[in-house]
Amino acid sequence: MLAAVKPSPRVRIQSADFDLGAEVAALRAHDAAVGAVVAFVGTVRDRHAGGAGEVQSLELEHYPGMTERAIEAMIDEAKARFDLCAVRVIHRVGALQPLDQIVLVAVSAAHRGQAFAACEFLMDYLKTQAPFWKKEATAAGARWVDARVEDDQALARWGIRAGNATASARAADAP
Repeated sequence: MLAAVKPSPRVRIQSADFDLGAEVAALRAHDAAVGAVVAFVGTVRDRHAGGAGEVQSLELEHYPGMTERAIEAMIDEAKARFDLCAVRVIHRVGALQPLDQIVLVAVSAAHRGQAFAACEFLMDYLKTQAPFWKKEATAAGARWVDARVEDDQALARWGIRAGNATASARAADAP
């Protein structure tokens, strides 16, 4: 039996949608040091829109406990790099449809530059290092989504090397 995952004000993994306004209000509540809040909301998109293989749905899986710990470590790294007041990451799991919200990364800081940089850093980190598995359903069938070289390159500009796309390509080429 898996141990219960302790809720964190910084990280939530959930199937339910989230309210951006409510999350931003909670992030900055009662903190007079906050001069900027930057939020990124990712949505399920059809990368093949208008062509064959249109995405009908996306299913996300994760390993409870491990996922939250990995994201907490990412937040700790962001707080070590940037002068932040607070951070919130919400990632949805389960079945999602095109246009559904999938992820929220919100950061507050005294200054906008730190907030913008930290938000972008966390998204780059999440795309490559968070233990989520995504499966797209199309009219042609379902397939697991592979890591992308562009995501590894985005993380590399922060001085963090990831070989996810390379490892995926090697696995795909294996007999």
